[in-house]
Amino acid sequence: MTNAGIELPVTKDFDLAQTLNCGQCFRWNTQPDGSYLGIALGHVLHIIETDRTVLLADCTEQEFRQIWCDYFDCNFDYGQVRDTLAHCDPVLAQAARFAPGMRILRQDPWETLVSFIISQNNNIPRITGIVDRLCNLFGESLGEFSSFPTAERLANLTENDLAPLRSGFRAKYILSAAQHVASGNVELAALRTMSIDEARQKLMTIHGVGPKVAECALLYGLHRLEAFPMDVWMKRAMATLFPNKTPTDFGEYAGIAQQYIFHYSRNNPQLFENSKQTVAIK
Repeated sequence: MTNAGIELPVTKDFDLAQTLNCGQCFRWNTQPDGSYLGIALGHVLHIIETDRTVLLADCTEQEFRQIWCDYFDCNFDYGQVRDTLAHCDPVLAQAARFAPGMRILRQDPWETLVSFIISQNNNIPRITGIVDRLCNLFGESLGEFSSFPTAERLANLTENDLAPLRSGFRAKYILSAAQHVASGNVELAALRTMSIDEARQKLMTIHGVGPKVAECALLYGLHRLEAFPMDVWMKRAMATLFPNKTPTDFGEYAGIAQQYIFHYSRNNPQLFENSKQTVAIK
């Protein structure tokens, strides 16, 4: 007999689609019925959302407390953060209102680092495919699924071993990351308490990790909420929507601001049709 699962109330501060489809994670898949099936932290979870509840199917109270409550950042007050950010800038307030249910997942730092190494010059379907092949080939079996392989498992492999991933130039970067982490040269746990600048520099000692990948690893894998990943979209958004601001102007929650800005910009391309014009606030 299976456990019915854990039910969470639907609130404006937690939207599954906004959280799981915003580009911060790559192992959650939408099912034909609109539910989500994903693998994180070595566990498989099926999530069913209705108008009133989010059901974590076949999840025990203990598993929720030990794994998923923290993973979904359930104890963090995103409403208060939105209020704080809204006072920074009226455009940022509008972006935050556009996707109020978006949360920063507390993902495994190693998986996040490798996933964003793979993400370089790539699109989400290809990233997802490479990550799935990496797990199926080198991870531990979780029945129908596989866990994310450890740094130690990958550290002694070669680029030829990774050829079935079809990851191209990223293979050597994956191996460099595995060797740095497995050897202790980069201690991911220590990056949680280093100064943000020290943590960035330490990550960038890994071959193939530049500023953007470092920021993604810090924000999505280590919950350093002051990190602010900058890709082409974000550079364009900052130049157009916030021409007189830098990420530091958004303070300790700059990373959450980044998520709001990124999602808002990608879903409102008309904002950039004439970047020389002043952007109208709705």
